[in-house]
Amino acid sequence: MANSKTALVTGGSRGLGKDMAINLAKKGMDVVLTYHSNEAEAGKVVAEIQSLGQKAAAFQLDTGNVGAFDGFLQQVTAHLKEQTGSPNFDFLINNAGTALYASFAETTEAQFDAAVNIHFKGVFFLTQKALPYLNDGGRIINISSGLARFCSPGSSAYGSMKGAIEVLTRYLAKELGPRGIAANVVAPGAIATDFGGGRTRDNKEINARIAGITALGRAGLPEDIGGVVAFLCTEEARWINAQRIEVSGGMNL
Repeated sequence: MANSKTALVTGGSRGLGKDMAINLAKKGMDVVLTYHSNEAEAGKVVAEIQSLGQKAAAFQLDTGNVGAFDGFLQQVTAHLKEQTGSPNFDFLINNAGTALYASFAETTEAQFDAAVNIHFKGVFFLTQKALPYLNDGGRIINISSGLARFCSPGSSAYGSMKGAIEVLTRYLAKELGPRGIAANVVAPGAIATDFGGGRTRDNKEINARIAGITALGRAGLPEDIGGVVAFLCTEEARWINAQRIEVSGGMNL
């Protein structure tokens, strides 16, 4: 399909980002994904997307290092121009993230700065720098967390940064509306991946506790999230804008 739309997914080599990338491909979209360190895993995701009949490529990116963004976007846009004739893409999914578990009293400035660079500053400036290459009528999807709505001790910094992302997304929707670009938030609940050392997936006690506070009675899986992100990039979702969609099975209702 020469007229496939293209999505850029940060942190697409594993976990939620991988599932997003594959679901986008299943809906007929080409995908550019980023990975932080695991090139081999990113390559497997690229191969899986190609097996679905869509174009895919992976590029290394530290989403907390704003200084790397210009060079990264030059690489991506040169690749797209070569592949499609245009340097532009249609969908930006700011998914990449790391976990930070520390009580408010014990969170260090170094921990805070590292997290804010990835979860807020990086998202802010990657999106800003990507704007010239984002097609009019495109979509921005930012990933937040249930932890911006309810509180779980040990997530004060992370949850606050996700709260900032939710406000930023409304501003993006407002300011980019004249270009027909919609911006939304997807806020997963606790998901069984290797995120945060695999706590939700591997710690039976944590997993059971999450199941107990979730209306649908289990912890989330990556497959619960990717399809929602892909849907938000479809024509059917064109009128959804500036919304926070929590995908948590009904946690802490």
